[in-house]
Amino acid sequence: MQVAAVVLVLGAAMAHAGWNLCAKAVPNGGALFVWLTGVWSTVFQLPVAIVAIAVEGGVAGAWWIAVLVSGCVHTGYFVLLQRGYAVGDLSVVYPLARGTGPMLSVGAAILLFGERPGLAVLLGTAGVVVGVWVIGGLGSGGGRSWATGVGYGLGCGAMIATYTVWDAHAVTALAVSPFVLMTGSSAVQTMLLGPYAYRRRAEVAGIWARHRAPVLAVAVLSPLAYVLVLFAMRYAPVSMVAPARELSIVIGSVGAWLLLGEPNPARRLGGAVIVLAGVMAIAIS
Repeated sequence: MQVAAVVLVLGAAMAHAGWNLCAKAVPNGGALFVWLTGVWSTVFQLPVAIVAIAVEGGVAGAWWIAVLVSGCVHTGYFVLLQRGYAVGDLSVVYPLARGTGPMLSVGAAILLFGERPGLAVLLGTAGVVVGVWVIGGLGSGGGRSWATGVGYGLGCGAMIATYTVWDAHAVTALAVSPFVLMTGSSAVQTMLLGPYAYRRRAEVAGIWARHRAPVLAVAVLSPLAYVLVLFAMRYAPVSMVAPARELSIVIGSVGAWLLLGEPNPARRLGGAVIVLAGVMAIAIS
């Protein structure tokens, strides 16, 4: 992987873990919190997108299709993730969400397309499964709470796999600017959740009054993290960039312990490292 791609991916991993820690700090924010972050993300990104359009001499012809699909998938991901954080620990939901995308991709390729992955891929997938098991503490009394967190984590992993593949296609094959794609995606997110937010505008005002700092932090760090990844995909293939950015799993697990005081740091950090190792094994296959 080129040095530029490595720097971009590392920056993205830190920004991604940072905004997830901020999102976890807002209890029961749900779709209303997602709507607020979408509004401010659009506001912050719009000037940059306009400059990008001017510099690049316009937008790609299929930009609106790319933006619409991306916005719908991202909205589902953010709402699902926020719900997961409301019922589970970040150090469980976050590694599952970030680490299961490659695992789900391998499983789908075997079942749907008849692919026969090599030994490194199979070992990497097994590593992800073991890491997930360690993080969740299966067999140590996790019970229903553990199962709920795992469910949301797996759902988010499926969303991540979907938008990663689509957005990579958008910025490469469709030649859509990463800035245009992310700004448009945030705008779609705002419009999709707008009617719901309007009906609960009093609750929206309350969330804004109590959690202004996390809202603004997520609005900045979330698109920043992903734009860095999209630019990295212009220097390196998705099969390398997507797994490499999972360094955020380790950063997020450490942050959950140090900043949020979540329990069992040694077990969960150890599991996060195993997940990361599994994902990297898939990447180098």
